[in-house]
Amino acid sequence: MKLPRRFFQPLATGAPAPFRELPVRLERMIHFVPPHNDKVRARVPDLATQVDVVLGNLEDAVPADQKLNARKGFIAMARDTDFAAHGTGLWTRVNALNSPWLLDDLIEIVAEVGNKLDVVMVPKVEGPWDIHYVDQLLAQLEARAGVSKPILVHAILETAEGVANVDAIACASPRMHGMSLGPADLAASRGMKTTRVGGGHPDYRVIADPTPGSSERSSVQQDLWHYTIARMVDACQANGIKAFYGPFGDFSDAAACEVQFRNAFLMGCAGAWTLHPSQVAIAKGVFAPDPGEVAFAKRILEAMPDGTGAVMLDGKMQDDATWKQASVIVDLARLVAAKDPDLARAYGLDA
Repeated sequence: MKLPRRFFQPLATGAPAPFRELPVRLERMIHFVPPHNDKVRARVPDLATQVDVVLGNLEDAVPADQKLNARKGFIAMARDTDFAAHGTGLWTRVNALNSPWLLDDLIEIVAEVGNKLDVVMVPKVEGPWDIHYVDQLLAQLEARAGVSKPILVHAILETAEGVANVDAIACASPRMHGMSLGPADLAASRGMKTTRVGGGHPDYRVIADPTPGSSERSSVQQDLWHYTIARMVDACQANGIKAFYGPFGDFSDAAACEVQFRNAFLMGCAGAWTLHPSQVAIAKGVFAPDPGEVAFAKRILEAMPDGTGAVMLDGKMQDDATWKQASVIVDLARLVAAKDPDLARAYGLDA
């Protein structure tokens, strides 16, 4: 455990100083791109104008014989598109720490395009020791390559051990950007009996008590991931970093994807992964506050300019706690409005 006074010191001579606060960015969706696929990579310049984050995926879904091509493809993708000009984040998901590709992923990418890279997503993080390793290595590579801003780290919760250590992971380094739920690997690690990638399960239910004289008992499907998302959100928010819902694997079920994304949004997640173009519009619609809710939140802030006291609006009491809730909604609306002119007008924030 570092002493507080040393927490923000660079870990290598010549490395950039860590951020003391996360950069303020809109990250409603992290859109995954397979960089070894030339056809998909050719669409990235257009894609960068439509999504908040483009992530070059080097890990799962990339065959072993394509790992080097994926890495080269990501470097080419980073060079060929000015992501910053579009206000779009550039991330990569590197291979797991126990893989033979991770070291070269970081060495080559930081050397070639380190100044364009915003975040490294690290899979299967099990404890703060994993973050410490990546933190030290990135500092050495940044110093050697002359990278001018620190590259952030995003952890995926994919193992039972990772979930058990979620609080320690969240505060392991000033590089921490946030965490994502990785439901498929986590299900296997926990011994869960499901082959679904995210979402609920028809057999995970609650049932109503019997009603005298009736054989009918209502039953409702439950969310397998509610507990884990809540733990992740608490750990992230307590440490000033962001929580994200991970993949929703059934591309044919847009309604279920929207519900899962909305649940995560309401619980405090900043965004979700989008693995298919059809999920981008869902994430845009979900991870932005409703215009009616924004209007009411603005009324709360206007009625309580300094956030103290209590007022009545539409028969409901508003106090300092609801003022804080309203601030969260309006701050997010301002971020969304800066990138979406239509929503800016709907929010009354286009002036």
